[in-house]
Amino acid sequence: MGQQIESVKIIESSSPPSGFRVVAREFKKDKLAMFSLVLITVMILGILIASLFVDQSEVMRVTLKGKFAEPGENGYILGADHGGRDILGQLIIGGRNSILIAVAITIITAIIGITVGLVTGYYGGIIDNFFMRIIDFFMTLPMLMMIIVFVTLIPKYDVTSFIIILSIFLWVGTARLIRSKALSESRRDYVNASKTMGTRDSAIIFGGIMPNISSLIIVELTLSFAGNIGIETGLSFLGFGLPPATPSLGTLVAYAIDPVVLSSKWWVWVPASLLILVLMLGINYVGQALRRSADARQRLG
Repeated sequence: MGQQIESVKIIESSSPPSGFRVVAREFKKDKLAMFSLVLITVMILGILIASLFVDQSEVMRVTLKGKFAEPGENGYILGADHGGRDILGQLIIGGRNSILIAVAITIITAIIGITVGLVTGYYGGIIDNFFMRIIDFFMTLPMLMMIIVFVTLIPKYDVTSFIIILSIFLWVGTARLIRSKALSESRRDYVNASKTMGTRDSAIIFGGIMPNISSLIIVELTLSFAGNIGIETGLSFLGFGLPPATPSLGTLVAYAIDPVVLSSKWWVWVPASLLILVLMLGINYVGQALRRSADARQRLG
């Protein structure tokens, strides 16, 4: 009886740790990644909660009396822009819009990219060649220029249109990455055994292969989220992002194009720039920690 207990303990101690334990251990070792995770979580939750108490129409109302009010002046905590509009309110609403748009694009591109990648990697052959030619075609297109063209051509342009346009072009990277991993995974013994037992292809793809590459998917989604925030703010900065009446972090930074604002009205564009910088760096640090965790998990079996 005692020998059986000892053998069980040896097996448990030698078994590879769970995915959560590997991630927790990696974050515990990387203090910067842990700090980034806590910071961006607090920032995102704070922005989303604060936006519930901010009236967008009131924030965007032009008040010439408060033109370029400095921080702390006339009740403006972070100052005002050239139209007397509260920078803090625009920062909260713009941050919410940028975050929610990035989340929506990430979810849509993940659904399309992961599904296409898993299916093409599992079946291979004609199906793989067909979808890979489509992916290669999208990869050769100048994505930024194509997005700008679509934004310019659509007559009734809104946030939904913006999300759909970006999703059309941003799913190919995820599909290509997942497909390469699914190709190698589909040759493993458990997949061949499932086929021999008569298991449905959909069950093998989404019940077998997908959970085994879940760590890679999580890393890809995390980094894609940061990239989508950057794309949205960059396009809004150029004037091809959100509609003019919709606040965005990119539109706030775009005020710095004016040399006067850039040199002497720092409070108009610096808060949005710092928020973008912190979000992008924080998410990337978290993504790097998740990637190391995925690599460690793969080495451990």
